[in-house]
Amino acid sequence: MFDPALLVFIAACTAAALTGVFFKPGQWYENLAKPPWRPPNWLFGPAWTILYAMIAISGWMVWKASSWPAVAPAMAIYGVQLLLNAGWTPLFFGLRRPDLAFYELLLLWASILATTLTFLQISQFAALLLVPYLCWVTFAGALNRSIVLRNPDLARG
Repeated sequence: MFDPALLVFIAACTAAALTGVFFKPGQWYENLAKPPWRPPNWLFGPAWTILYAMIAISGWMVWKASSWPAVAPAMAIYGVQLLLNAGWTPLFFGLRRPDLAFYELLLLWASILATTLTFLQISQFAALLLVPYLCWVTFAGALNRSIVLRNPDLARG
């Protein structure tokens, strides 16, 4: 039987993803110097779609695994990582500040790790679902940093 609580987690991940609708890469991004190992643009949409599905399922599994007081800290950390996830796109593409986006991404990475470790105490499978997310954000951090270093005129602080 379908659990409506899963829809809440899907909606939360969708809300985080929607920043990509409002802040698109566009010509500004295309003009940036980027490393040769950067994936093609078409890969980001499918990759994030799969990752957001895994993030939603992971959160839902932890929610279902225990009672509210017990999962409250895990859900708080989960919420923080979603907010940080949503914040990266407006910084990078909206404000056109890859430098600030990189520092925000470091916080995002730490929050994903904290979420994963917290989830591990409740559901090993839920924690494992977050590992590809952590790996992708690690890669995204390297890409973000490379763009900052290749475009020093963009760093203003």
